[in-house]
Parts: sequence; C-alpha cells; structure tokens
Amino acid sequence: MRRPGEGAAPPRSGARRVWAARELGVLLALALLVAVTAADNSRFLSAQSIRDVLLSASILMVLAVGQTVVVVTRNIDLSVGSVLGLTAFATGKLFVAAPGTPILLAVLAGVGLGALCGLLNGALVAAARVPALVITLGTLYVLRGIDHSWASGEQINAADMPRSFLDLGTATLLGVPVLALLAAAVLVVVAVWLSSYRSGRELYAIGSEPAAARLAGIAVGRRVFTAFLVSGALAGLAGVLHAARYGTVDATVGTGLELQVVAAVVVGGVAIFGGSGTAWGAALGALLLATIGSSLAVLRVDPFWQQAVVGALILAAIGLDRLLAARMAARAVRSQGRAREGASHGA
Repeated sequence: MRRPGEGAAPPRSGARRVWAARELGVLLALALLVAVTAADNSRFLSAQSIRDVLLSASILMVLAVGQTVVVVTRNIDLSVGSVLGLTAFATGKLFVAAPGTPILLAVLAGVGLGALCGLLNGALVAAARVPALVITLGTLYVLRGIDHSWASGEQINAADMPRSFLDLGTATLLGVPVLALLAAAVLVVVAVWLSSYRSGRELYAIGSEPAAARLAGIAVGRRVFTAFLVSGALAGLAGVLHAARYGTVDATVGTGLELQVVAAVVVGGVAIFGGSGTAWGAALGALLLATIGSSLAVLRVDPFWQQAVVGALILAAIGLDRLLAARMAARAVRSQGRAREGASHGA
C-alpha cells in the first residue's frame, strides 16, 4: 500500500513537461535579450558586466528560491523585503556593537532572525488558517515598523563592518562572484529537496489540492509552517548578503523588494495558484529581471520601461498559466470520456 505523500512528487508527465517548457522559454528570452543588448553594445558581454549582472541577480535569486517554497503550497510571503531589511540592519548593528564578531556567527544570526520572522508567519498561517496574503501583508508593515523604530534614522556604513565581511559581496572565485556561488548553492539544495525528498514533494501535493492532501494523510499545517520557515531563513540570509554587498544599511533597505521577488517567481514559471513550478525556474526569473535592468540601462531606455516590461511579463505569465491549466483540464476530461467509452464497449 502506498504511504501518504509518496505520490506527491511534482508531476513528471504532461504537467511537468509544460513547466519545463516554461523554464526553457525564460532561458530563450534571456538569451535573446543578451544577444540584442550585445549587438548594440559589445561591452555588455565583458567579464565585468557579466559579474555585475550576477551580483545584481544573486540576492534576488536567494529570495525567489525561498518564495518558491511558499508559492508551490498555494500561499505567498509578502514580508520578505521587510525581513531582508531587518536582518541587514541587525547584521550591521551586530558588527558595531561587537566589532570582533566572527563572520560565520553574523551569518548564522541573520539566518536565525529571518527564520524567527518566518516562524511567526508560518504559525499565524498554519494555526489560525488566515490567508497568507493578509498575514504577510501585516507582518510586512510590522517588521518594517520595528526596523524603523530600531534604526531611529541611523545609517551603518562600510567603515563600521569588517573588511573580511565586505569581501563576501565583492570577492570572486575563478572569476565568478562568491555571492553568485552562494546563491547557486542555495538553489541546488532547495531544488533537490523539492524534487527528491518526501517533505519537499508534499508541498506540491498541498498546492495542487489542500483538501486531498489532508485526506492522503499529509500534515498540511506542519508543511506550510516549514515552507514559511524556509522562506524566512533565506530572506535572513539575503539580508546578510545585502549588507556585505552594499556596505551601507538603514531602515529603508528592502522596501518594495517583495514585488520583484514575486515577479521573479511568476515569470520563472512557478504557478501563483500553487502546485507547479521549480526553484530552477524562479532562479532563471530572477536572472532575467536583473538582466532586463542592466540591458535597459545599456540601451539607454527610460527606467520606467523596466517596470512596464516586468509588469507585462507577470501578466503574460499568469495568462499563460491559466491557458495551460484550462488546456490540461480539457485534455483530462477528454481522456476520461474515452476511458468511459472503452469501458462501455468492453461491457
């Protein structure tokens, strides 16, 4: 007999091929964008330009991967920008209060603070069963208010943080930014967890049909709680990386970033209605958005159009989600009809 949750893997047949095609579409769009920009200005493909794009995408990628874990459960975490801002300021404050703090301890403290914020979100969503949109919108403002109250207008600069910590945001390994390597490591770990471990696969089952997941014996509340915990922890890590990358933090860090994160996830093929998509797609979405920002600057296009392009991509992605879902539903109905006809003829 199959144990509850064993069949909860992301679909590998028709639906899985659809989302693989979505990811391929994002990759092709990225390649086309790079080609057009490079044709206008060949320096866009210089080593320094590529490093800048990777650095711009790295923090957004970490946030998008964490957001993916939540979105596949048919939820959303709008507080990630505030969590990043709070942990970035907390990291800087830690170095000011204790100048000799080890880098690893600072990273763990930031991840722990982010996980605590995720724990709050997860507990409220899972226990109270209040829509995540409402809960995380509330915690977005609560955490931002705490950040402003704590900072009280104070700004922490690079001079207040150790050089070894700031090197995390600028150092390279074999020409690749360390920040990008860290983001890639996070991506691989989460992607493998979602696809290869039962606890990760159950998140897809929850997003596909929460009621059916409960009937199958999946601990829906506990899994949703875990998803928010992971999202909060990765937002905390992103806050630490932000402090290392930019060297200046205040209470405004991360404001509005949650919208970019959701955009990266949706554009990357993760269904906003849950149950489909991968961390790989979300990472590609983050890379595409970062490349759009750099490309439009190189092409001397008004920054307003960057927002317009991203908005158009979101609308197109959601429209495509609905179209594909409708086609798959129609195909399933036709298959059931043929099966019933075959059964009646056999009788």
